[in-house]
Amino acid sequence: MASTFGYTLQAWQQRYQQDPQQLRTLLTAHLDALDAQDNAWLYLATPAQLEAQLAPLLDRYQQDPAALPLFGVPFAVKDNIDVAGWPTTAACPAFTYTAQADASVVARLKAAGAVVVGKTNLDQYATGLVGTRSPFGVVSNTFKPDYVSGGSSSGSASVLARGLVAFSLGTDTAGSGRVPAGFNNIVGLKPTKGWLSARGVVPACRLNDTVSVFALTVEDAFTVADLAAGYDAEDAYSRVSPRTAPANLHARPRFAVPAEPEFFGDRQAERAWRDALGQLEAEGATLHSIDFTPFHQLAEQLYYGPWVAERTVAVGEMIHRPEEMDPVVHGIVSSGLKYSAVDAFRAEYLRAEYARQISEALAPFDALVVPTSPTIHTLEEMTQEPVRYNSQFGTYTNFTNLADLSALALPGPFRADGLPAGITLIAPAWHDRALAAFGLRWQRRLALPLGATGQAQPAQPGVLPPSAEHVRVAVVGAHLTGMPLNHQLTSREAVLVTETRTADDYRLFALLDGPIKKPGLMRSDRGAAITVELWDIPLARFGEFVAEIPAPLGIGSLTLADGSSVKGFICEPAALTQALEITEFGGWRNWLAAQGSH
Repeated sequence: MASTFGYTLQAWQQRYQQDPQQLRTLLTAHLDALDAQDNAWLYLATPAQLEAQLAPLLDRYQQDPAALPLFGVPFAVKDNIDVAGWPTTAACPAFTYTAQADASVVARLKAAGAVVVGKTNLDQYATGLVGTRSPFGVVSNTFKPDYVSGGSSSGSASVLARGLVAFSLGTDTAGSGRVPAGFNNIVGLKPTKGWLSARGVVPACRLNDTVSVFALTVEDAFTVADLAAGYDAEDAYSRVSPRTAPANLHARPRFAVPAEPEFFGDRQAERAWRDALGQLEAEGATLHSIDFTPFHQLAEQLYYGPWVAERTVAVGEMIHRPEEMDPVVHGIVSSGLKYSAVDAFRAEYLRAEYARQISEALAPFDALVVPTSPTIHTLEEMTQEPVRYNSQFGTYTNFTNLADLSALALPGPFRADGLPAGITLIAPAWHDRALAAFGLRWQRRLALPLGATGQAQPAQPGVLPPSAEHVRVAVVGAHLTGMPLNHQLTSREAVLVTETRTADDYRLFALLDGPIKKPGLMRSDRGAAITVELWDIPLARFGEFVAEIPAPLGIGSLTLADGSSVKGFICEPAALTQALEITEFGGWRNWLAAQGSH
């Protein structure tokens, strides 16, 4: 059954499209091929648990295939996330309970047709970035087994990197969904806090916990996150998107990078980072060094101050049973007992100050780019300095949730010793889609093998699912790139998608009244195709944009050459009786050029 491993979402979907009836046979054989002795797994589905998921899927798929976008796709779940009827351990045997219901994200993914095949190992109570703090055993790196896998979502990263599932769920409070991605050559999407519900997740630091997604491609990671996300009234920290973030980064993005990056003497990691910067510039980005002091200062707050008391709250009465906890984890979590409520408030005020400084530092840029981890260590080295080396791994991750930022860990140029060395894009909350859009470009440029499978990137470029949070607008004249009113789009976080043409039944006119020449577009039986630009504008900013459009212009629906419909500029017919028809030029720029205008 090894031939089924390493499949992306699209590959699994294509197999089922050929013959949906093979669902049961394929997944049963796939599950049977998984090694129960592989300590990346803590629990594998029983035949009955697998059948309980498969039984309803075929009927639903035959009725409406589009309703099950993840039909039959196998996935893994970190064992601090509930799956109904399955044990949840948080890698602490004494804590184990049987979940009564699916976590919200698991329920959403099952509803989309995905099938849970197993639960995965982790650093106990999701406390660690190493993958070594589990009584169920150390999860090794998928490229070199004498190195760490990264944690705390070690098992989820490992089974995904080896192609044993199409995607997996982790959690990320301080970097647990990014460091393992960097160490195993996979994608780790750390979503905006509250975009994915944390109901049914054993808390580590409830104010900063996020469910994360591991996948072999950015397209798969974002598709899964988009399906798993949604407001949950039963999660007090669930949030609704304000729908103000851009759909993409600029074509030539401005990236902030640390002015003096720290690699703790790891020259191979530093060289891989320099290689990554060169690839970013080759992709059209400009890099701008910034002072990283507030980022480091905020990162230190998570473990070296009162914020650690949140972890003390999370473990509850287990704090009084040290003999049943990993000693390093207990040492970290029990340190929260020494802080007072006064200390906690002071820590929150300090967090807010650093977060504001970070927000202001990032404001001029599309995103921040950092090494996912500044170094990597062997399993033996981790036994010698378990806390110090763990802290090093969090250098570029610990601050992210404290500052309410979104993040996407991406595979990067490999180290000279053959180990992966990823990069991470970080941006304000709700920029998840924009980061993913650039991530698609990045994966195409590097064309690295998928995870540790050795398989090549898919031949077809990745595509993100349609966005319900943006409006695609066709502009034809003064709002085109470089034209006088283009700022009305760019100031509202609109981004250029492409230049294209309308269907061939439009007439174009020049309205010559007023200080700025404007076009008027009208549908007609004797028209032609007109050149337009397509822009994606955040839904919450669309009303502001429309409010600035003066009569006789307005916004309606335009049909493009490919038959699709988008919002676009239209004109009151009465205003066109005195206007100059310029249809023959095929577009506004052509007419201006003919007039000698700019």
